[in-house]
Amino acid sequence: MTEITDHLAQVRKRIADAASTAGRDAADVTLLAVSKTQSVAAVRDAYAAGQRDFGESFVQEAIPKIEALGYADVRWHFIGHVQSNKTRDIARHFDWVHAIDRLKTARRLSEQRPHYTRPLAVCIQVNLAEEPQKGGVASTDLAPLAHAIAELPRLELRGLMTIPPAHADATATAALFEELRACLARLNGGGLTLDTLSMGMSADLEIAVAHGSTIVRIGTAIFGPRHRPD
Repeated sequence: MTEITDHLAQVRKRIADAASTAGRDAADVTLLAVSKTQSVAAVRDAYAAGQRDFGESFVQEAIPKIEALGYADVRWHFIGHVQSNKTRDIARHFDWVHAIDRLKTARRLSEQRPHYTRPLAVCIQVNLAEEPQKGGVASTDLAPLAHAIAELPRLELRGLMTIPPAHADATATAALFEELRACLARLNGGGLTLDTLSMGMSADLEIAVAHGSTIVRIGTAIFGPRHRPD
């Protein structure tokens, strides 16, 4: 058993325990292993331990990693800021994008998504804490953006994503997660059929699961401290 195998088992138990406490099925929560800055060998170890969803933030790092591993059954999630000059590569190599906050970006991804594969699954990033240094749409602007993205032919709008402030306490984090769940409910009440809440990381996954998260993005608790590749 590798260290990563052991860490994955611990994180899966945390998810299962949190889901049980919340009266949820743990199978409804996807574990997204944040593999950005991690080596091909580390991802290979996680794959050997049964992990199939991986998250990357840097296109120039991710594509060589994706090609080197070549796993047909892995789902690759782009979780970083989407730069306009990177949309073609993202549209071609990833299965999910978690941080869309502009219609222009969504249109480029839709136009550049290859027609030989399924539509690109996407989430809208919502900046609930209104932090100027973070991306994300304001909740007041969410509905028009969501309805416009839902009409794009090569995208499949699945849900919403948010990142709480780094130093938010448990009460504040829970409030933000609950607010995102309410945003999703309002969109669905307005005619959309969204099923995804991408929220929760290593330090707050239990809070996220309690408030309806369907994807938790876990890096440090699986791979240890991040490091930039040489």
